[in-house]
Amino acid sequence: MKPSGVGGQAVIEGVMMKNKEHYAVAVRKPDNEIVIKEDTFKSVSDKYKIWRLPILRGILAFAESMGIGIKTLNFSASFFEEEEAAKETKVDKAFSKVFKDKTEGILAAITMIIAVVLAVGIFIVLPAFAAGLLGKSIASDSLVAFIEGIIRIVLFVLYVFAISQLKDIKRVFMYHGAEHKTINCVENGFDLTIENVRKQSRQHKRCGTSFLFLVMFVSIIFFMFIRTDNTWIRYASRILLVPVIAGVAYEFIRFAGKNDSAIVRILSKPGMWLQGMTTREPDDDMIEVAIKSVEAVFDWRTFLGKETEAEEVNTQVDSKNVSSTGGKEKQTNKQNSNRASENKQTGNKKNSSQQNQNKKTAGNKTNQSSGKQSNKRNDRAANINGHTEDTKQNNASNKAARELAAASTRREPLKAMDIFEEDDEILRAVDDFVAITDEAAEKE
Repeated sequence: MKPSGVGGQAVIEGVMMKNKEHYAVAVRKPDNEIVIKEDTFKSVSDKYKIWRLPILRGILAFAESMGIGIKTLNFSASFFEEEEAAKETKVDKAFSKVFKDKTEGILAAITMIIAVVLAVGIFIVLPAFAAGLLGKSIASDSLVAFIEGIIRIVLFVLYVFAISQLKDIKRVFMYHGAEHKTINCVENGFDLTIENVRKQSRQHKRCGTSFLFLVMFVSIIFFMFIRTDNTWIRYASRILLVPVIAGVAYEFIRFAGKNDSAIVRILSKPGMWLQGMTTREPDDDMIEVAIKSVEAVFDWRTFLGKETEAEEVNTQVDSKNVSSTGGKEKQTNKQNSNRASENKQTGNKKNSSQQNQNKKTAGNKTNQSSGKQSNKRNDRAANINGHTEDTKQNNASNKAARELAAASTRREPLKAMDIFEEDDEILRAVDDFVAITDEAAEKE
C-alpha cells in the first residue's frame, strides 16, 4: 500500500477530504444534487516551524483537524435544516451583529470547545474519579492507573456503540466507510471507480477511531508513572497531559501509515476492530460522493502514474506511426528510387535515342552540309574542271598547233600520249584543292 497523504472524515450526508493545505467537502443534498465546497487551510506550522517537531506536530494536527471537522460538519448540516429552524433566531442575529463575517468561525470554535469539555469530562475525569474510588481499597497506584485506563476504554467503546444505533449516525458511519474505501482504493493502486471502491476494505490504519483508541491506550502507560495522593493534582495531570498523549499517538499513527511490519499490525489491531463499529458498508451513491470529494483535492491519476502510462502509450503509438510512416516513406522512397532508376534508364534510353537521333540528325545535317559542301566543291571542281578543260583544250590546241608547226618545220611525228599525261596532272591538282577545302570545312 502506497500512502497518499489524503485524510478525511464523514459529515452529514457527505465526506470531507484533506490533502496538505487543500480540503473539500462533498454533500448530497435532499434533491440528490452533489454540492462540493473547496477551501484552503493555512497551518500554524507554516509560520512557526517549531510546530513541525515530533509530538508538537501531533498536538497541532489534532487541534486543527477538529477545527476543520466541525466547520465542514456545520456546512453539511446547513442543507438539512427545516425551514423554521433555518430562520434566524435572536441569538443568530446577535452573533451576526457582533462578529459579522466571522460568525461561522466563532460558532465552530464554540462548538469545538464544548465538544472538548464533554470529551475530557467523560473520558478523562470520570475514569479518574471512578478509579479513585477503587483506589481506597487497592494499595498499588500502578494497578489503579491501569484500572483507570481500562474504564476509559470501556466508556469509549460503549459510547461508540450507543451512538452507532442512532439512525442519522448510522448514515454518517456509512459515509465513514465510503471515505476509507475510497482512500484504500487509491493507495492500493486501483482506478477511482465505484466498482473498484466497493471492493475495498472499510478499515484504515490512519483512521481517527484508531487514533482515539491509541490516545486511551498510551494514557494508561503515562498515568501509571504519575503518582499523587492529591485528587485535584491527579485530575489536573490527566487533563494537561492529554495534548502530549495525543502527540505520541499521532506519531504512532503516522508511523503505522508508512509501515506494515508485524508489530505495527498487532498494535493497530484494536483500533481496526473498533472501526467495525464506526464504519458501515456504503451504497454506491455514498461512494460517488466520496470520489467527488477526493478528486476535488487529489489527482489520483498522477498518483497512480496513469498520465505517465498514457503518455508512454501515446509515445508508443506515435513511434509506431512514425515507424509506419517511416516504413511507408522508405517504401515510397524505394518506389521513387525505382521509378527514378526507371526514369533514369528510360531517360538514358531516351537521351541515348535522342543523342543517336541528334547524332543522326547532326550526321544528316553534317551529311547534308557535307553534301552541300561536296556539291559546292563538285560545282567548283566542275567549274575548275571546265575552266581547266577549256584551258587544257586551249593549251592543248596551242601546243598541238605549235608542235604541228614545229613538226612541220622539223618533220617529226606527233606524240598523242604527251597530251593525256598533262591532263592527269591537272586532275591531281584539282583533287588536292578539294581535299584542302574539306579539311577546312571539318575544322569549322
